[in-house]
Amino acid sequence: MITVNNITKSYKGQQVLNIPNLNINSGETFGLVGNNGAGKTTLFSLLLDLIQADSGEVLSKETKIARSEHWKSYTGAYLDENFLIDFLLPEEYFEFVSKLYGLNKADVDNHLQAFETLFNGEILGRKKYIRDLSKGNQKKVGIAGALLGNPEVVILDEPFANLDPSSQIKLRKIINELPDEMTVLISSHDLNHVTEVCDRIVVLEKGLLIRDIYTEENTLKELETYFTEEIQN
Repeated sequence: MITVNNITKSYKGQQVLNIPNLNINSGETFGLVGNNGAGKTTLFSLLLDLIQADSGEVLSKETKIARSEHWKSYTGAYLDENFLIDFLLPEEYFEFVSKLYGLNKADVDNHLQAFETLFNGEILGRKKYIRDLSKGNQKKVGIAGALLGNPEVVILDEPFANLDPSSQIKLRKIINELPDEMTVLISSHDLNHVTEVCDRIVVLEKGLLIRDIYTEENTLKELETYFTEEIQN
């Protein structure tokens, strides 16, 4: 589904990403973990063609994303509040996104039913602009918008950040109930959540791919051990 070939990226002479090869399979729920500065957001930005790599290429369905617009029609994403149109009401934002997918109001209403518990009565019908919502509620709007239209690929950067514990659990349930055929990419600092929702987890450290593991019973313990050793070193 998604292939990364010999990607490098530097800022001010400092290399922040160097990945010779990475393949993400169709229908996979893929987790990306690492300390601050590991290169997680940089990698996701490259996958969405938001920044240009110094070398290498990213392919989606064997097509170079830098040379095509087609991948955008089946890819949803939320990295941060810059993905929102903050002078709109949430309802207006969802209507705007729905038009990109050719959806009608009934489609949108049906989609948002799955987020009713997560929204907790704080987002829809409140007549509050997105810019006036809390960071956590802005994130909820962004994630719901990214999943609108049932895209084949969804990329979420730190989806659990800024959410209260109850909302984190609700979001985890939503992610676990996404269609099996959907390819989901998630970065997170929360090892518990990422091991709960991801089939496969990659560890980045200073822009390098350190570990690539499939989730099993001892994965959380393995990750905790790795990062504990990082602290000790």
